[in-house]
Formats: sequence, C-alpha cells, structure tokens
Amino acid sequence: MITCQNHVVDVQGRKKLLTAEERRKKQFMNKHKILLIEDDTEISEMLTNYLMTENYEVICAADGQEACNQFDTSTFSLVLLDLMIPKISGMDVMQYIRKNSVVPVIIVSAKDTEADKTLGLGLGADDYITKPFSVAEVLARIKANIRRTTQYDNTSVTAPTILATGDLVMNLSDYSITKKGKNIELTAKEFDILKLLLQNPKKVYTKEQIYSLVWNDAYLGDENAVNVHISRLRNKIEDDTRNPRYILTVWGIGYKLGDTL
Repeated sequence: MITCQNHVVDVQGRKKLLTAEERRKKQFMNKHKILLIEDDTEISEMLTNYLMTENYEVICAADGQEACNQFDTSTFSLVLLDLMIPKISGMDVMQYIRKNSVVPVIIVSAKDTEADKTLGLGLGADDYITKPFSVAEVLARIKANIRRTTQYDNTSVTAPTILATGDLVMNLSDYSITKKGKNIELTAKEFDILKLLLQNPKKVYTKEQIYSLVWNDAYLGDENAVNVHISRLRNKIEDDTRNPRYILTVWGIGYKLGDTL
C-alpha cells in the first residue's frame, strides 16, 4: 500500500514516478485540471506524480492565500484540500470556494474526528479522506467525483431535462436549480441526491441506497455523510427545516420526496 504516513512507495508492479520533464510533457495531454492545496512538500509531490500518471493536470498551492488566487485565475475539475495550511485555513478556503463555485472538493486531512468531518462536509465538501491514506483510494474518489459532475454532459436527448416539484425546478441541461425563479447553488452531491429523489418521487431510499447511488461507493455503515448532505440540502431548499416539505424523513427507513406539495 502507498501511504502518506512515512512517504514510502512500493514500486513493485506499480507505475514509476515521473521525472520533471515527463510531468511537463504530460500536462499537455491532460483532460481534467485539479487544484491540490497541500503544504507538505512530500505529500504534494507524491500526489502530483501519481495524478500525472493518470493524465490529470495538477496545479499546486502550498497555503490558503495561494489557493484562493489559483482558484480565481483558472477553472478546475476538482479540488483536493488539506485543512491545516498556513495564511488562510482550509475551512476558510472551503467557504471561499463554495461562495463562488460548486466544483467537487475532497478534503484530505489528518483531522479525523467526527466533528471535523461533519464541519468539513457541512461547509460544502463533497468527500473527506483522512491521513494516512492510500493513493489508490484518492484516485478512485477523484474519478468518482469528476464522473458525477461530467455525466450530465452526456445525457440522452430523449431524457427529460426538467424535473420539478412545488416551487423547485431542476434543469439537467445546465445543472441548475431554482425556487420561485431564484437560483440555488448546490454542490455536486447535493444535486445528485435531489435529482435521485425527483426522478423517483414515490420511492423511499435508505441511507445505504443513497450513499451507494450518489457516492458510487460501498456503504460501510457511516451515516454521517448522508445525514450532513441531507441537512445542508434542506437548509437550501426548505422554507422551514423543522417542517420540511421537499425531503421527508421516513423514520427507521430513510428519505423520500414530499408528496403533498
């Protein structure tokens, strides 16, 4: 396994690290651009090398100020964000990004408490990976998040492009949500959860089903990710989160779309 705990890479049967010249050449072949915000040079270089071998273009930022500047001057397919970075904290960078974009953000941090994960997801992160980590897992999470955000470009022309309930209107062609004509900014996972419910208005989904369908990953019993995203989604679309009308809780089972709108 390749981890960031001791920065040791087992190269047997694995791709070799790229040289600086090879990395420069790879940049011109990449399809997706990733903003890597990490102040640990060894971790940053290791992730950059392996992302390059997967044909990603990587822009690195070693502190929060540089991260915000890079984000303002380019367009990214995904952001990898460490929380413990100098100048501007990772959480503040997360909030800055969410004020301007719904780009997928994966937090990669040594902070591994439930409170840290809940706060990160609550501020708008799409995923949370704790250090030490497997590079293979990071790559899998990156691919899954980018795949979810790009799949809408390949939607069949025969599929419905508008989903609506009550005052909510979801436009699948431009990835937008409006309520009473006012635009609502959702993250990729929030969008996917709401889309899932809108496309299946009579179905009750368990938390395990939502996680498997939206995260495209095996459910390991951690309800926190689903709960946080549902709570954040309700905060954005409900008039009264204490009495939700759009996303209903079916106690002991899961969630469904409100049917009394």
